[in-house]
Amino acid sequence: MIRHGKRYRQAKVGLEQDAILPLREGLAQVKERATAKFDESVDIDINLSIDATKSDQVVRGAVTLPHSTGKAVRVLVFAKGEHAEKAQNLGADYVGLDDLLEKVSKGWLDFDFAVATPDVMAGVGKLAKILGPKGLLPNKKLGTVTFDMGIVKELKQGRKFFRNDKGGSIHMSIGKKSLEIDQLYENVAIFIKALVASKPAVAKGKFVKKVTVSSTMGPGVQVNVDDL
Repeated sequence: MIRHGKRYRQAKVGLEQDAILPLREGLAQVKERATAKFDESVDIDINLSIDATKSDQVVRGAVTLPHSTGKAVRVLVFAKGEHAEKAQNLGADYVGLDDLLEKVSKGWLDFDFAVATPDVMAGVGKLAKILGPKGLLPNKKLGTVTFDMGIVKELKQGRKFFRNDKGGSIHMSIGKKSLEIDQLYENVAIFIKALVASKPAVAKGKFVKKVTVSSTMGPGVQVNVDDL
């Protein structure tokens, strides 16, 4: 049985267990109950009507949120020549090839996203067993295997990737407590739009079944996003 701390129990006071609130009201409740001394993240958890055991029902995609989630993003780029130079100019934190390949092969993973140009993927692919389980392996479908180094700027500005877990749910941070309710609402709206656009053709029934928002240390609040 999970035992929650005093702060969590106090934050739940006044929340109806089975209530489904309008999104703005739900976000307001989350902000009100985020009483930790740090700027808590605001997270969203979504249950989908998919069979996560079937490969043709995998839900994955990317979205750039209009308002920053507040997290400093570290981007590594495997590239050479002019592409490496451009990545550096666009703010990539680590740029290189052989030196970075060797460093990562020894277990260094001090970055949030990895980008690679197509011409170096043969070498990067050898690190699949290291990068893959961490979700850091560059992927063409997600736009991180490309000659267009504009992806570096997008990642630094808050581009986020999502994918369903084994239970058919999506989990993602959509901002910080310090953001205004309207800003959090816009982040959720943009994310839901991208999520619905990624619905597998074979998925049946109502795609988005249940949506819960919460802060890092606070209780979940179920919300209705049908109006989005």
